[in-house]
Amino acid sequence: MRRATLLAALALAGLTACNGASQPAGISLDTITPDVMPQSGPTLDEAAFRRHVKMLASDEFEGRSPSSAGEAKTLAYLAEAFQRTGLAPGNGKSYFQEVPLVTMTATAQPLQIMQDGVVLQSMRIGPDAIVWSKHVTDSVSLQNSPLVFVGYGIVAPEYGWNDYEGIDMTGKTAVILVNDPGFATQDPELFRGNAMTYYGRWTYKFEEAARQGAAGAIIVHETEPAAYPWAVVEGSWSGPQHDLVAPDKNFSRTSIEAWMTFDQATQLFENAGADYARAKASATSRDFKPQPLGLTVSTSLTNEISIANSKNVLGLLEGSEQPDEIVVFTAHWDHLGKDPHLEGDQIYNGAVDNATGTAALIVLADAFLKAEEKPKRSLLFLAVTAEESGLLGSKHYGENPVYPLAKTIGGINIDAMNVYGRTRDVAVVGHGSSQMEDILEAAAAKQGRIIVPEPSPERGYFYRSDHFNLAKKGVPMLYAEGGNDKREGGRAAGDAQARDYLTNRYHKPADEYSEDWDLSGTMEDLALYYAVAEDVANRDGMVEWYEGTEFKAIRQKSLAGD
Repeated sequence: MRRATLLAALALAGLTACNGASQPAGISLDTITPDVMPQSGPTLDEAAFRRHVKMLASDEFEGRSPSSAGEAKTLAYLAEAFQRTGLAPGNGKSYFQEVPLVTMTATAQPLQIMQDGVVLQSMRIGPDAIVWSKHVTDSVSLQNSPLVFVGYGIVAPEYGWNDYEGIDMTGKTAVILVNDPGFATQDPELFRGNAMTYYGRWTYKFEEAARQGAAGAIIVHETEPAAYPWAVVEGSWSGPQHDLVAPDKNFSRTSIEAWMTFDQATQLFENAGADYARAKASATSRDFKPQPLGLTVSTSLTNEISIANSKNVLGLLEGSEQPDEIVVFTAHWDHLGKDPHLEGDQIYNGAVDNATGTAALIVLADAFLKAEEKPKRSLLFLAVTAEESGLLGSKHYGENPVYPLAKTIGGINIDAMNVYGRTRDVAVVGHGSSQMEDILEAAAAKQGRIIVPEPSPERGYFYRSDHFNLAKKGVPMLYAEGGNDKREGGRAAGDAQARDYLTNRYHKPADEYSEDWDLSGTMEDLALYYAVAEDVANRDGMVEWYEGTEFKAIRQKSLAGD
């Protein structure tokens, strides 16, 4: 999860996923508690919200890890909750979409940097470099691949930018800078200035290197532009790694993907007879051209592989006039499961992250179904799997949509809700993206609230939650939540609550449901989501990306049928 109201605290720490399937065996609502579903109440039912969060975050659900007993209980609970609320199955006759997952654990050899067959530099796995492969195969080898410095590794026609211009990368390995040229220069006219675009994300850089036909891709880590220290890279990309099972077993990706430390990059450029700082500076110009380094790289690895299926959960409220057009709510149902190696409490209950967002889907669906008038367009309530493993459930849906993305008008992502009372502000992650924000601003004004940008746009939080996998396919998506300016206690109170959650509960067993939560702000935020979705579902015409965003051209192609 990447919670908006926690962004200030997360920034301090440098932190921040289509075939029908039958219902899995699991736990029934009837067997959990007799009053788990509301019988009656207000449009947005706070008591129901509490009951759903309390149950989903209970020890009985074992931390809701994919491919576990906790998953089976969660899937059954959500499907039955959607059905009882009145939502139709969202995938034909099923509430489920299969999400095939592969888990690989790589054992890699050091990165050997050579010139004329002589090893000049050997990067240790862990302290110096992290190496893996997306290829679903037992072993991968990269031998004597020529290294090419490709600057920021960006091809962005809307910015007049092509870091790969004039070079054939076949058989070669790209050396790539993290973040954007705009961040490096702080020039507001270059890309989006200090605010990261998708071109600055490491995910894009590996994807683009593969599109260019490269054999390998190595990103240079620097703490400030990456937004996290090397320890995060070393910890996040070590051990078992989850991914989607692709038809080509990911052989369209580069053979090797890697990070290397700043010190190792500096040494590499010295070995090439170049200066890293000067090379980096040259990459901030549109006139930059790829620079062969006169060095080669070699490495190899072996993979331990296992494959298992998980599931997204889908419920549909069919529109009254334009049912083939969709407004989507997304939230991830998964968390970190159970760790038997921990002393004491071993269950990562994930109450705030993201039992709150998952419960919100049920409560919002209930509110729309109880309304006197049904929306003109259909509403899709999409609870996705494996967000904590890299947004994999939402990625699978984006690549295998049950409903055409060109007909998906817009959407709202809910990733960990404010449980600490009402706020004066609403934080918009990726502020300045689409007309969804105009609708949000009008709805917030009716509550006496204002919308504000996220506090750290250079960290790219917009690209770190499930809405992104629909946004990058062109669907205007909104990711906004209660800010840190509390109506009681102001920003100091909000910042203190955010830091406390990050320090003591975030991704820890202590993220548990509490009867002491103040859900007045939660209900206010749910009312905002309701108002925005209602507007989008009933308005004439589409909502659009703002000019200059990286998704506008994708949307235009999608709508044109390209």
